[in-house]
Amino acid sequence: MGAAIIIGAGWFYRPWSDYSPAEIQAATQPERLVETFSNMGDVFPYRAINSTESARELQRNLQPATVGYRLGDADRTVEDWMDDSDTTGLMVIHNGEVVHEIYRLGADADTRHTSWSVGKSFVATLIAMAMQDGRIANLDQSAEMFAPQYGGSDYGDTTLRHLLMMSAGMDFEEDYNAPNSDIRRLFLGANIYGQNIDGLVSEIERNRAPGEDLHYVSANTQVLSAVVRGVYNDNLANIVQERIWQPLGMTGEAYWNQNIPGENGMAIGYCCLNATLEDYARFGQFYLQDGIWDGERLLPEGWVTQATRPNAPFQEAGPNSVYPHRGYGLHFWVPENHDGEYFMAGVYGQYVWVDERRNVVIARTAADTEWGGRTEESIIAMRALAAHYGDAVTAEPTPVEPVMQEDETGGEDEQD
Repeated sequence: MGAAIIIGAGWFYRPWSDYSPAEIQAATQPERLVETFSNMGDVFPYRAINSTESARELQRNLQPATVGYRLGDADRTVEDWMDDSDTTGLMVIHNGEVVHEIYRLGADADTRHTSWSVGKSFVATLIAMAMQDGRIANLDQSAEMFAPQYGGSDYGDTTLRHLLMMSAGMDFEEDYNAPNSDIRRLFLGANIYGQNIDGLVSEIERNRAPGEDLHYVSANTQVLSAVVRGVYNDNLANIVQERIWQPLGMTGEAYWNQNIPGENGMAIGYCCLNATLEDYARFGQFYLQDGIWDGERLLPEGWVTQATRPNAPFQEAGPNSVYPHRGYGLHFWVPENHDGEYFMAGVYGQYVWVDERRNVVIARTAADTEWGGRTEESIIAMRALAAHYGDAVTAEPTPVEPVMQEDETGGEDEQD
């Protein structure tokens, strides 16, 4: 008995490793989430995503303001929303310039905050880039064509389209609060036991026909990340670096968490990109510009429209929608009564919001334990910000232009 206790304690605390189940348990307690979400690399293994010498900051034209809105019978402000939701950072871009920027609760411009499921939209973007490169012919190809490790499984037989639509028909419970839910078992298997994530996901079975309903399942995105790895024959972090980080001139070093340390680790593809607030906002600006950056089209023509609107009636937001106040596209959320608006979202209140009509992008990071019940207010708050800072009508988005930065010798700096 004593030997078993010693062995169990050794496995739990792992004094020989930089990562342990004990630290994960401690770091994910509610009182530590603000700190943990800004330092995920201290808790989970990761692989770096590097920027290049071409990196450049977005231009600033800061216009601080108190923005109010109505929630039910109450008058609220964006500051109230941020206070209640443990917001760590908020940035608004209008016409390609940062017009509002604030950091809170110890975060700053260099903080690499976790994105959770905002990372899903990055994976979907890599699928689109593979189409632009001619590596994927169309979305009706099956996952196993590019990720042979899923061959013979229900997931392997699923089309990229149904994976992106979250309509794969899989028997999977996506509930982080349920002790024995499928998503919790997947998280534990990957992060505590260091198991092969593709292997875990390939065991999931279908219990209804694909393409019939909206059922948000993180495992769908893990399969898509395996497709991306297969298409480009590399790990996910390197692909993000080469296909997104460097072409878009991201300014911050980023990283993607994986199941075990070292070169043999596999990225947790359904979440876990960590980046600066500005680089999340820049990614939203990239979508606002229809996938064009520095005059080069990086996404297929028509992809942004297809990805950011419902593709089937069951994806529409409405009174009978599965997910209150929002519908879905291809790994992008669509707010109820959308008007050129869409957003990327992650658990605990991570958002990248795009308003095409007003030419506005909003990025927000948070550690909001009540994020689910705050969805309606979050949509209202971001719409209020877009209305305050945005144009009434914008025909074409303003592209981001290169900005000269100060170099090590004290060169010219055009930043405010």
